[in-house]
Amino acid sequence: MRRHLGPLLAAAIWSFSPGPLSPASAQDAPVKVGYAKCAHCLPVALLPGFAKGATIDATGFNSGNDVLTALIAKSLDVAQVTYLHYVTALDKGFDIVAVAGEVNGGSECLSAKALNLKADDWAGFKAAVEKAKVAGTPLKVAASRGNAQDIHMRGAFLKQGINPNKDVQFVNIPNPSDHLAAMQRGEIDMVCSVEPFASQIRMAGAATHFVLPYDQAAGNLTNLIVTRSDVIAKNRAGVQAVVDADVALVETLKADKGVWIDVINQKTGLSKEVAAAAIQNAEPDYRMHRAKTQAIAAMMRDLKYISRDVSADVETHMDFSFLEAATKKTRDGLGY
Repeated sequence: MRRHLGPLLAAAIWSFSPGPLSPASAQDAPVKVGYAKCAHCLPVALLPGFAKGATIDATGFNSGNDVLTALIAKSLDVAQVTYLHYVTALDKGFDIVAVAGEVNGGSECLSAKALNLKADDWAGFKAAVEKAKVAGTPLKVAASRGNAQDIHMRGAFLKQGINPNKDVQFVNIPNPSDHLAAMQRGEIDMVCSVEPFASQIRMAGAATHFVLPYDQAAGNLTNLIVTRSDVIAKNRAGVQAVVDADVALVETLKADKGVWIDVINQKTGLSKEVAAAAIQNAEPDYRMHRAKTQAIAAMMRDLKYISRDVSADVETHMDFSFLEAATKKTRDGLGY
């Protein structure tokens, strides 16, 4: 690790500390897996039921930032984070290794009704942005800073000629479950939220669909399963058990939407109708998309989210061997 944890990450570290494990006890201890609170993340809660040859403990966190922090702090062995978190961690020099994909998608930009925008009406949005900017009251666009939806939104805006750092006023709302209330109170003009909260906002009538912000380098890529090199060295079998379970989980999600709807309903308290709408904007995918990850890194550098070129780090911090063992496929068919 080349750098210390930043204040944001450090503040979110869980209070527990696992302490060092001997090689023998590492093989026997449960593999601790963390996941965030979103429609495409919550299925990770089901991993323990798919585990073979190891015990998996799955713990939920409010955000991907919190999950990443716990992994770096060694409170977790394996984490579900986003491609964007992964690139950010590489930029900071953290010891992180991607071992599988999980589910992609889950981003949606919704506009306040007062803007009177139709879906995909970029010309209308650009006109509204320019009008507000000239009036000295830039439009307020919200997201949870640093999550996949924030980066998707910024990349899509930039591609349409809207500078997210200069042309609009960014509003950071860290917990996506607070996006609905901010829109209902009229505090923001647009939000790029994560499912199932995007569907909650739309179905509550608080805002209207504007765009799925996938026309940028990241496309709809969101979730990765990552670990650290010391975890692989101490408990390779445990990491393999997690990836095996992840592959089985992804195949189940493709075949049985009811399981997915139920876990969203149970973990968020949102209705099954909202959960069913949310997973329409999600794509189970255990592959890791290496070339696109490098394109994401370039985009994040253009957006000033990272400070250096991490293309070489992406190449050396993706380990396809676990997916190859789990699927009996070569890495060329797994996103390499």
